[in-house]
Amino acid sequence: MGGVKTIFKKELADHLSSYRFIILFSLIAMVSLITVYMAGLNVRQELEGVAKPRFIFLMMFTSSGALFSLVDFVTFFGPLIGLVLGFDTINREKNQGTLSKLLAQPIYRDAIINGKFLAGVAVISMILVSIVLVISGLGLNVLGVVPGLEEIWRILIYLVISIFYIAFWLGVAILFSIVFRSVATSALAALAAWIFFSFFISIGANITANALVPEADENNSEALIQKARLEKALSLTSPMKLYTDSTATIIDPMRKTTRSVVSMGMLERLSIARFSGPLPLNQSVLVVLPYIISLIAITVVCFAVSYTIFMRQEIRSL
Repeated sequence: MGGVKTIFKKELADHLSSYRFIILFSLIAMVSLITVYMAGLNVRQELEGVAKPRFIFLMMFTSSGALFSLVDFVTFFGPLIGLVLGFDTINREKNQGTLSKLLAQPIYRDAIINGKFLAGVAVISMILVSIVLVISGLGLNVLGVVPGLEEIWRILIYLVISIFYIAFWLGVAILFSIVFRSVATSALAALAAWIFFSFFISIGANITANALVPEADENNSEALIQKARLEKALSLTSPMKLYTDSTATIIDPMRKTTRSVVSMGMLERLSIARFSGPLPLNQSVLVVLPYIISLIAITVVCFAVSYTIFMRQEIRSL
């Protein structure tokens, strides 16, 4: 445990003192603040002169600014935080010859990768927590509304899910830094994985669903539902889809389901019309619990693969 603590402190100090971290944090903070400030102004203008809804504070996270909302920004560009922090974690020290010297010290090999991963997760947590706190203060100033207890809990759960989501991409970057000796190759591989899972999975799911269910149209509701279910199942292989569905339901209490197409009968329509209020927090968590567990599971599996490969890999200095 002492070795993990030593590596953790060393890596944390390296991250926080690097120009890479300063530039990355400054860029993310600037874009987030501009996005949320514009979203807050839009919300204030739209609600001027009308009764304020119950969960108005959460609109700071879900309302679009100039181009996208804060939730959308973290969904698409949050993985870059993990990739930038981890793409040269192992191979950089291999190329510099410091990894073999580190292993010559009374430090176990597993302490190295555990400490590096935990330090990356700590930096990710610092970035997200600080941005959410600054945005919350900005929301208090722009909207003039104090968040309720349920809103605070929803933001905290959203924060935890976001940390695991970006930690998954950190694990992917560390995996490539272990597999590839070249720093440039590991960076390109990590970037390619982000592009594939974030963009091409959804496109491929739509093309596959159209090919397997070609008769789906407005006149054939059964085929349309079958196509939507197939496309949904295929798209859930993407971590971005798991994160989007889970956070959208948590941060938006008015969202009752993660499905895009819902087949309802007469009684279901009457029930929804009658009980159209926001979904309680515990019910929102139950709706997306499988997605949250899946996101945590793939993060653990990705790090476990990295851990196994690193423990069995031969370490030699150049």
